[in-house]
Amino acid sequence: MGYSREIYEEAEAKLERRRLYSEQELQKRRDLLYMRSPKAEELVHQLAHTSVATAKAIFSGSDTAAALAKLRETNLAYQQELKKIIAGFGFPENYLEEWHQCPDCCDRGYIDGRMCRCMKTLLRETAYERLNKISPLSLSDFDTFSLDYYSKTPPNAKESSPYETMSKVLAFCRKYALHFSLNSRSLLFQGGPGLGKTHLSLAIAKHAIDNGYGVIYVSAPAIMSKIESERFGGRGRSEDTEQLVLDCDLLIIDDLGTEFTTKFTVSAIYNIINSRTIMSKPTIISTNLTLAELQEKYNFRTVSRIIGTLDRLHFVGSDIRQLKRKR
Repeated sequence: MGYSREIYEEAEAKLERRRLYSEQELQKRRDLLYMRSPKAEELVHQLAHTSVATAKAIFSGSDTAAALAKLRETNLAYQQELKKIIAGFGFPENYLEEWHQCPDCCDRGYIDGRMCRCMKTLLRETAYERLNKISPLSLSDFDTFSLDYYSKTPPNAKESSPYETMSKVLAFCRKYALHFSLNSRSLLFQGGPGLGKTHLSLAIAKHAIDNGYGVIYVSAPAIMSKIESERFGGRGRSEDTEQLVLDCDLLIIDDLGTEFTTKFTVSAIYNIINSRTIMSKPTIISTNLTLAELQEKYNFRTVSRIIGTLDRLHFVGSDIRQLKRKR
């Protein structure tokens, strides 16, 4: 996986903030302990002194064994006394140690020159964050999704009202988000503009992100433009966005069909959907297009993949954005 210099710098900056936070928190704990027990502060200074004395004894060459034995005995006594003071206040045994988010590399990102797993995770998360910033929309929530804009009057005797239909859609999406896993089904949100497709897909994204999943949420025009510019930009790819899109735990593509259609974009969309299907990775796609319009815009195999592998949710009602402007 290739990452740009900016992503590495951002990830390293996050690690630096983690280390600084650990140092600051340690100092706060020290200050609290020393305030409660001046003796503890004295013992810490004495332990530092014995460490210096030990180093001097090693290099002095005179009666080293006896001197080291005496220093170890003194050092151990100081440690035991300090532990009793710390335990007496109900503090953990490692109270005077830095608490790192990653104990393997102490938040440095590397172990003996090799990249730590935490750095790999941080690079991936940072890349996802940067991709998600392509969308200008903030994450929505299920609680802010209002059914008040959907009519309770059925269009005819055979169909449910928009209110009933969208109540079921909302309930389905809530349940989907609550039980989301890497084995979740892929979904197709289909219906006219302003019916809540973006809101509910963002609510699912928020829930998945809150539960630790790697989510990429992008509009079809933005992601196709980015992938195409990396492929044909002429300066070489600094990142492999297409691979990030394939690898993430949940991919959400908003407004499929609004991107500028070329042979490349049609092929790229097919590759993304097909590859994630083969890898059994959940994908959510929203579109304003009908099945007939999708077939007109894309080739048969792309539409066949979409219809055959994504569970379809049909959004109905009147454009909520227009209804809000009228109120």
